[in-house]
Amino acid sequence: MLTFAFDPLVKLDPTITVRLETLALAGVLFVGLVLTGIIARRTPAVGPYVPAPSLRPDDLLFIAVGAVPGALAGGRVGYVLDNLAFYRANPAAITDFTQGALSLTLAVPLGILTGAIIARLIGAPVARWMHASALPLLLVLGGAKLASVLGATGQGLPSDLPWATAYVGPGPWGSLAPDVPSHPAQVYEAALILVAILGLLLSTRLEVVARRDGAALLVALGLWAAARFVVATTWRDPAIIGPLRVDQVLSLLLVALAVLGLVERSRAPVRATGATGAELEPEPAK
Repeated sequence: MLTFAFDPLVKLDPTITVRLETLALAGVLFVGLVLTGIIARRTPAVGPYVPAPSLRPDDLLFIAVGAVPGALAGGRVGYVLDNLAFYRANPAAITDFTQGALSLTLAVPLGILTGAIIARLIGAPVARWMHASALPLLLVLGGAKLASVLGATGQGLPSDLPWATAYVGPGPWGSLAPDVPSHPAQVYEAALILVAILGLLLSTRLEVVARRDGAALLVALGLWAAARFVVATTWRDPAIIGPLRVDQVLSLLLVALAVLGLVERSRAPVRATGATGAELEPEPAK
């Protein structure tokens, strides 16, 4: 097995400590925002305008902030569903964010939803922002999983495999019984997200993805959910429907949602955009 023995806390001063995992996650989010801004500047509008208007990077800040409430709400709902027996007995703890944790499976789609609502409210082209954020989203999700290795968060079932990981020392660690050799489920997920990124890049050859109307984000969401479904077989969560865990059921629903969205996008007419980048309705048939 692989044994880690290090202090997961960084002392900023005698009274303030921060987790290594938190610092790494902050760095991943920053890189993701910067990459989204770069891709946004290289995502021109579809139309007869020269030069074609690109996305405005300043809109990205509003969209990112707008995604936070949805991510928090979705993350909490997913965690509550995963621990439903406890929260049935303690309903007041559902809204207590100092207790328990958050789950990614619903945090990501609901964060996308509230971010899209804010984009619509500020007049930003939602479909092109969805296209620009697809690759950075997968990179952030994969980087976040690697960052969780620094805090032992997301350890899987006990295992005697040569690459099983164990954490020794006082911690604090993000998993129960961190000294028990277990599947490094967070590393598995990061590796499968890398495969999802390759799948996303290959999907750009499809006409529905290449026209930059949001299909790329649906592809990214579906591939990520499929990766999460596979990795969840190594998690410690109990099964609720046959061999399936809560997150696996939710992941299947996300895959189905992504497929339906892609079908809808493939049937939708190509939207033109005005000089400001705002989407225009297609002209009616004559």
